[in-house]
Amino acid sequence: MVAVNRKAFHDYTIEERIEAGLQLTGSEVKSLREGRAQITEAYAAEMGGELWLFNAYIPEYGAANRFNHEVRRPRKLLLHRRQIERLKGALQRKGMTLIPLALYFSPRGWAKVELGLARGKTLYDKRAALRERDWQRERERLLRASRAVG
Repeated sequence: MVAVNRKAFHDYTIEERIEAGLQLTGSEVKSLREGRAQITEAYAAEMGGELWLFNAYIPEYGAANRFNHEVRRPRKLLLHRRQIERLKGALQRKGMTLIPLALYFSPRGWAKVELGLARGKTLYDKRAALRERDWQRERERLLRASRAVG
């Protein structure tokens, strides 16, 4: 794993996950291998009939000097045409967005991004999720304590 967007699970309800390739330059790949990318503010959207990843931060690679890349440039997502059409239809529905959940290298060495088709959570949904998580944590603590006594 190069980068994980943990904030996405708090802010969105993930309805579907999709794996996509990324079209990158050489300096971007080398910078990713150093593991310094950030995708918390990134999102994917349609532009010119294709899907692009916007606002993903991949820092400059130190040894690339003048051949370096732009840090927050749009990066093309590599998907099959059918997947792109299905996702474009889903994005046109109300409240749906496409956000990156993780950035990683596949076993073959290709840079991949895991996208989530998501719906934004409201404030009370976020509070309910926090309450549920706190209750689960407390329940586990109580169960461990009862096992230790018994």
